[in-house]
Amino acid sequence: MKKLPIILMLLLILLSFILNIFGLMKLIPIFITSPILFVSLLILFLYLNDRRRFKGF
Repeated sequence: MKKLPIILMLLLILLSFILNIFGLMKLIPIFITSPILFVSLLILFLYLNDRRRFKGF
């Protein structure tokens, strides 16, 4: 069950990457697909960075 958020985030990144490829083919505007890919990568990195942080005594 702990791996479920990571799997969902990876699926979101894969979907946004496919949308970005469509944007590069000029099927979808690239200024819409690029921020989606950036935000999905940012969410994944923030989640992975915050898991094992030392919160203090």
